[in-house]
Amino acid sequence: MKTYVELGGTPEFTLRGAILLYHGGRTSFATYHAVDEEQRNESPRLGAAQPLTTAFLKELAGELGYRLPVEILPANVLVRTPEMLVWWAPARVRTMFFAEHAKEARAISGQRFPQPALVFKVVGRELWLRALAENERPEAATRLMTAPYWNCSDSGFCCQGSMRSPDVGTSLDAMDVWERAFFQSEFTHAYGAAKLTSFPGGVVRLWTSLAGSRRALPAEYLTDAKETLQQFVERRDRM
Repeated sequence: MKTYVELGGTPEFTLRGAILLYHGGRTSFATYHAVDEEQRNESPRLGAAQPLTTAFLKELAGELGYRLPVEILPANVLVRTPEMLVWWAPARVRTMFFAEHAKEARAISGQRFPQPALVFKVVGRELWLRALAENERPEAATRLMTAPYWNCSDSGFCCQGSMRSPDVGTSLDAMDVWERAFFQSEFTHAYGAAKLTSFPGGVVRLWTSLAGSRRALPAEYLTDAKETLQQFVERRDRM
């Protein structure tokens, strides 16, 4: 996780307390020590240890900006935390672009193609992507499929290449921004050893067969990602 501190003007900061961490063997614990008010005008001294409470930690997280606003979540949101946003996008027709150097694909660059239903996962400025066999909101146990796109690894991690990483955090507005960024960038190369599709001839042949079509992408051409939505969400690997 990346943390940024922005200091505007010349504010005065006052030490209020300190959290001390203790570790011994396999046991760890933390205590909070408020600054002794009687010593505030001198060199600050820490007061007696107090146990950390859930209420205190919530208050601290809020003061550090680590708090989600109270919002009504749309139906396409699957998971939202201060660090992560996961949502699904129903099947639809989208424009796709392929890099000029990709000779086998540049002939179809800029055309419109039917897309499968997709699951997007954003953590920080990184994107993971999976496909769905059914055009419906997935549940925790739903088996996910490999997203049939260049630039995506076996784990679904997306090499952003020409895509500019949106700086929108995990706000609900981030969903449209990430989807546009992904599909408006160029697909440039196969990434890793993932079998992107079972279509004869591979993924370029798949998209060539679908160029300009409005029929749904046949689920039979999607390959099993060998994980459920729950596993996809809980995975914290980078690639």
